[in-house]
Amino acid sequence: MTEKADVIVIGAGVVGLAVARQFAQAGRDVVIVERESRIGEGTSSRNSEVIHAGIYYPKGSLKARSCVTGKALLYRFCQEHGVPHRNCGKLIVASHDDQIAELRALIGRAADNGVEDLELLSRQDTLALEPDLNAAASLLSPSTGIIDSHAYMLALQGDAEEHGAMIAFETPVTGIRPQDGGPVVETGGAVPMRLQCRTLVNAGGLFAPLLADQADGRTRTRHYAKGNYYTLTGDSPFSRLIYPVPEPGGLGVHLTIDMAGDARFGPDVEWLSGQDPETLPYAVDPARAEKFYAAIRQYWPALKDGALQPGYSGIRPKLSGPGAPAADFVIEGPRMHGVPGLINLLGIESPGLTASLALAEMVLQADA
Repeated sequence: MTEKADVIVIGAGVVGLAVARQFAQAGRDVVIVERESRIGEGTSSRNSEVIHAGIYYPKGSLKARSCVTGKALLYRFCQEHGVPHRNCGKLIVASHDDQIAELRALIGRAADNGVEDLELLSRQDTLALEPDLNAAASLLSPSTGIIDSHAYMLALQGDAEEHGAMIAFETPVTGIRPQDGGPVVETGGAVPMRLQCRTLVNAGGLFAPLLADQADGRTRTRHYAKGNYYTLTGDSPFSRLIYPVPEPGGLGVHLTIDMAGDARFGPDVEWLSGQDPETLPYAVDPARAEKFYAAIRQYWPALKDGALQPGYSGIRPKLSGPGAPAADFVIEGPRMHGVPGLINLLGIESPGLTASLALAEMVLQADA
């Protein structure tokens, strides 16, 4: 027996919750299906919890547009909903003179994206802010911040449910079938279901490409990159986030702080060969910390031996592999894949948390 629904959102991560909230507030009846027993158990809970400014992304890209718009929406949401956050700012550090040109290039890229508040600081001005740094110069990004991501997701869930949305936990999607009248979603779990909907939003994170393939019979390219984090034992001397200049595949081993003031370093980029999201490894290898020490000491020479402890890891859903330019976010609608009513969200990694509210608005518009 096939039940009917208006909107189904696959995935109760930060983007799925934001999308569900957006549709619910627009007066649509929304059901979220989530394979785990709680919200935000995947990529959404395994990141740096940074509110990004929108500095690094190519001009006109979906990442750039959604990050810059999403940043403003997110700060406003946090203030209105009492979500713990802090507009602490960050420094992007050139440890050597030959990296200063890269800082200047970032200023231009950020301005192309509408981020015009970056300030190039001399060595003296940098050390006046963060005396423990080794810096030839730095970029100050005053609009970068941090957020309690779980509190944010709880607030999104609360808003969505207040407007009538429902969440079915422990309900993995086992199949998506195109059908007249809208896509049919088949689920497993304790109570298997068949649900036909007018609109299906695939916000399945690591599983999103596989689910999209089920719907249209294609085989999409996907890659998984693990990012390892290490926590700092003892107090950090820094009050801002500290980033090196970017590196291929990521933003380098950077220092972030959480709302309690504890510091952590990461992520690095560890490309995984596995293709099954169910079996990808999350354990953090203590031996990888050796490379972290070398990278961190480029900008913080006083880091002590033994100060790093394995923390946690996250796995990013990548649409491009090692050595290739970073792929953009993809909002894949019926005109792209041919399945009426289906919207796939693919390659949603950083800055997905920052961009979540903006992406939700874009998905609602794509369904119009």
